[in-house]
Formats: sequence, C-alpha cells, structure tokens
Amino acid sequence: MKLNSYDEWSPLKEVIVGSPINYEAQDLELSFKLFYHDNLFDIMYPTYQKVAEEGTQETQKVSPVRHMKKQYLEELAEDVDGLVQTLEKLGVKVHRPMTLGKPIKYRTPYWEATMIPALNVRDQAIVVGNEIIETPPQLRARYFENDLLKKIFYYYFSQGARWTVTPRPIMTDNSFDISYQTSRAKVTIEEIYKQTPSEFDIGYEMMIDAAQCIRFGKDIMINVANENHEMAYQWLQMHLGDTFRLHKVYRFTDSHIDSIILPLKPGKLLLRAPEFLDQLPDPLKKWDVIYPPEPTENMFPQYEESEMLLTSKFIDSNVLSVDEDKVIVNSLSPELAKVLEANGFTPIMVQHRHRRIFGGGFHCFTLDTVREGQLEDYFS
Repeated sequence: MKLNSYDEWSPLKEVIVGSPINYEAQDLELSFKLFYHDNLFDIMYPTYQKVAEEGTQETQKVSPVRHMKKQYLEELAEDVDGLVQTLEKLGVKVHRPMTLGKPIKYRTPYWEATMIPALNVRDQAIVVGNEIIETPPQLRARYFENDLLKKIFYYYFSQGARWTVTPRPIMTDNSFDISYQTSRAKVTIEEIYKQTPSEFDIGYEMMIDAAQCIRFGKDIMINVANENHEMAYQWLQMHLGDTFRLHKVYRFTDSHIDSIILPLKPGKLLLRAPEFLDQLPDPLKKWDVIYPPEPTENMFPQYEESEMLLTSKFIDSNVLSVDEDKVIVNSLSPELAKVLEANGFTPIMVQHRHRRIFGGGFHCFTLDTVREGQLEDYFS
C-alpha cells in the first residue's frame, strides 16, 4: 500500500516494528547523558560528584559503556515478537528493520560511537501524509540507525512516497545546547556535561526526534526544550507550514512527549497529569482528557541499583492505537487498561517487561506508515 499517515488513531494498516537484536551496549558519552538527563541525572550525579571530590586520575575513569544483560535482551526479544504477532492477528501488515549482525563501532571525523539497533523506530523518522521525514539525530549512537530502515523506505518511495532528510548535524560537543540541563539541576553540572572545543565547532545545530512530535491531522504539536530543538522546529515549520499548522510546546520534558500526551481519537487525549493541561494548544484544552493511574513499583521488574532506567514510571502511557476503539496496552499495566476501558476503549493486552531499561513503549517501538485517515482539521 502507499504511504499514508496523518494522525495517531485512524485504522492502522501497515507499521514498522523495531528490532532489539544485538542491543548489547550503550555509550555513556555526552549526547547520551544530555538526552536522558531527566531520568538519569539523580542516578549519575553522585558518581560524578565522588569522582570530582576524589580528583585522582584513576577515579575519573567513570565507566564509559553500559552493558545490557543477556536475560533482558532475550525477554525483550520475546516481548517484541509478541507485539508483532498481535498486530498481525489484528490484520496489520508489519515491516521489520534490518538487524545488526553484531555491534558496530564507527568513527566520524569528529567522534566515535557504538551503533545500536533500530528498536525505537518512532524516534528517527516521522510520517506526515505521504512523506517520510528523517529527523536530525540527538544521540551519536543513532547517527546511522535509519540505514537499517532504508529498505522499507525505498519500498514506500517506489510506491510514490516523498522522502526527505533534514540537515545532519556534525555533533561536536559544542553543537549541544545544555541550557535545559543546567536550568533543571540544583548543582553546578558543567563537569558532568563537559564540552570539549573542536576545530569543527560551528555553534548549535538542529537536532530533534520525531517522538517530540504528535500528529493531529492538519495540526502537529512539537516539544521544544533547547536551541537544537528550536532550529529543527523552524526547519519543520518552513518545510511543512504551507499544509500543516505546527504548535510549539515549551519544555514539556527534555525530549520525547509520547508518554506524556497521546490522542486516542478525535476529542480524547491521554494526558499524564493536570499540570500539563495549561501548556496545551488552546484547541486541545477543549478535548476530553483521560489521566492514567499512578504507576506502582510492582508493575516493573526489580532491578539492581546500578541499572539505568531511561524512562519515567509513566512509560506504559506510551500506548499504540490500532483504531479509534482498540488500543495496545502493556499487560503489566492492568489499571491503565481499566481506565481506558471505562472511557470506551478496547485494550489489547501485550506484555512488555523491560520498557524502562530500553527506553520505550509500544508507541516508541512502532512507526505507523499506513493508516486509513486523510488530512483532516480537528482543531477548528
């Protein structure tokens, strides 16, 4: 079928589901620490504070790599397979990225990183109608991630899809605006987010993830938390502004907003908490709001203190709508399913255990490429 997706709720016909194969490690370098600041800072700061206080050369070698446990990877693969099987049973055609045969270490002229698989496929591309827009990456380890999706993108291109790539950042240390992180911290954190000058510095560059964008037909809401996002927002405004209306929300969070807000159908929003209501575009304030129940610790696996949790405890609000009735919900979050059912939706329960370790829920793990809906104005 031809590429066609304007919103988050129209009947889903085709989707890309990410791959966790060989997700073995993450580089804990500058871009990683900045990107996951909201969820990692309280964990990472004591370690760096100790290093700074002890001040010896040996203690300053904070581990630069986070290795993933084999058990988590095996269970994640089982859960992703369960998502694929559920979607196929619902009549949805599922596309899969190419898999990594092994972890790949690569070097650009400016930095080096270890490539991770295309698991959270929502992050690096947004589908707007009949156009794929690859967004400028924020994590160095994900710079070449969309290469694993190119076979799928070429398929849609052969069916007539437009395919656009935003300008790619150089990503030197000084490319990153760290004002969001410094404004949120109660301590001086420049040492943690140390930015080493480079001969290739050109100032801030555009960087943004597609998961900072929520589609409402003709209207697209975009979270902007720093100058990198702002530049990318301006580019998207110039690129899409003749057909779409873009609405900027300022600092909902550090980056992704699809576990804070998701529209489930026209006129109905899943919203994390009332505190976000005033920040919504005015038309959305008239929609009915569903608030998820407060998550409890027994919903999540018990991890060692050394484990890094990359998402908030509200990650299960990161649901995937199959249509205006059916919503794929984590089976480990039964209270959320009850709330959705009470509001007229049919939850489709699928297990997803390690969503906080791997930084994504069902919306993150999927990129809908074909939905039945057309370009509609839901805000007027």
